[in-house]
Amino acid sequence: MVVDRLQRVHNPRLPLSGEHLPKASQVLRELARSQNVPVLAVVDTDDPVLVNLLDADVILTLTHTPGQQTTTVTVAERDLGTIATTTLRPDLAHARFLDTGPSPTTAVPTPVTGVSEAAETPLDTVGTAADRQLAEAALPFTSGAVKGLPAEATRLLSALRSALAGAHVKDLDDLHAPLTELAAAGLQTPDSVEGHRLAAALHTYIAPAPATEQTSGSAPAPAGAKAVEDADEVRRDDDDGLVPADEQDEPEGAVFPALRILKASVARSKMHPIPVIRAEDRETGPWPLISEDMDGEPGWVHPDVTSTRVAHERNGKRVRRDQLDAPASFGDGLMCLIDRNGSFPSACSAVPLAPNKLLHTGPLDVFDKSQAGIYQITVPAWGYPAMPHPLGRLAERPDAQGRVWVTTPHLKMLERLHREGHLTDPVTIHDSWTGKANESLFKPFYQATKDARTELIQAGGEPYTTYKTRLSIALRLLWPKRPESRSPFWRPDWRMSMAAEAAVRHWTVAFKAVQAGHQLIALRNVDAAIFWVPDETAPDTYQVGTGFGEVKAKFIQPGTFIPEGDD
Repeated sequence: MVVDRLQRVHNPRLPLSGEHLPKASQVLRELARSQNVPVLAVVDTDDPVLVNLLDADVILTLTHTPGQQTTTVTVAERDLGTIATTTLRPDLAHARFLDTGPSPTTAVPTPVTGVSEAAETPLDTVGTAADRQLAEAALPFTSGAVKGLPAEATRLLSALRSALAGAHVKDLDDLHAPLTELAAAGLQTPDSVEGHRLAAALHTYIAPAPATEQTSGSAPAPAGAKAVEDADEVRRDDDDGLVPADEQDEPEGAVFPALRILKASVARSKMHPIPVIRAEDRETGPWPLISEDMDGEPGWVHPDVTSTRVAHERNGKRVRRDQLDAPASFGDGLMCLIDRNGSFPSACSAVPLAPNKLLHTGPLDVFDKSQAGIYQITVPAWGYPAMPHPLGRLAERPDAQGRVWVTTPHLKMLERLHREGHLTDPVTIHDSWTGKANESLFKPFYQATKDARTELIQAGGEPYTTYKTRLSIALRLLWPKRPESRSPFWRPDWRMSMAAEAAVRHWTVAFKAVQAGHQLIALRNVDAAIFWVPDETAPDTYQVGTGFGEVKAKFIQPGTFIPEGDD
């Protein structure tokens, strides 16, 4: 169904216009889901605030550059962000788009797609051989000529082809983790020539890279199963995806049955928690208001520091890493990389949330500490250029009135910052959905993960890797994204409250270090901070160690890229 078009300027005769657009978008989204039919709504705007208010599942942005006969098409998914970008040539006479131009190679239509093979073959100047092999094998499916793949698999493979065709190296980096997960999960392909070819390409994608693909500056790629283990660990650390088997209880004798422990922690509460919101209730009330941005992840770099992306070879895969260059005014020094241990499970020790229903409590004159939930507030002004905003990336995405929805941990932090004089104006709560607060719902889970870490970190190796993987899976299952998921949980407010609590603790300790005179140059994710230090001494506001609440400190010289994972 095509709605042509939504009217951005209010018109009393048009219900799909002006201030009614967000509600209209919600109705169209419900129509698509209830009738199982795609709905495409068109709106002519370059206002990101309006686009954000529409809260669409997928946004296709068409941008025409004056003086050029091309249109840039960007595809973004609500939770994943930008997933593909391509350039097309508008053919207005026939109301369509065409490829930007013929390949210099003779165009011979392929028997499957009817598209010239030269135009469809990915460039061999970007990506690995495995990337290009997988993209070529996926062509019959991404073109629509052959059916039989799940929608998510088709989306990822299409994004891979777009990234290769457009030479978008960063998109390739971002796609590596979900594609590795897709291949490792054993995607079921059709019993056909095309299906067998795709299955072989998926197998090659996760196979160890041959030594000939290593660059002179990279370490040798691990062999055999170790390479698959590394890929799995990268996937779990860097990607928010889940596969169907993740929602099953761990078998008896498992190293760390995290999901079973988390379920038991919730079940033992005397508040009779509601772990799953019914599917029919998820499109109304507070649930559509909750987004991944509510974690308050900073992703901040000091305004005087230059950040660039540099190429790096890791396990036979080309990736990108950040390089930070401090100005001369910071003096001589080196970078101290702070890595907080177990940020998410640590947050479970005392995260304020509502175990039961969230009720609409509307505007509030004051914050009631006996309640927890989500709150719509005005983004407060922040006057400390040496620190990121306390709300992180959430502060950059307000609505047209400068408001955002936050969870209880962030609201409590803002209240404290105002009391301490760091915020000029008090927090204004314009709307709220709350329930009776509890801070101990996940505490038994926290204690179990803390005890297991103490034991397993000494053993290291596969048991410790399994522990981290199962721990991460259990916490992501609090808010599964697949509609067919059989997770024992569906509480996005619990998940985002836990993530926000981790971000609040991360920000607070960094702020104490800055107040003590230390130079923060970057605050990343919810567990990584980078300081500019005169010698190999970490800021004294952090406690170096292996336990929860403690940090690992690593020192790197200026001009060196910031390592991630097992770099």
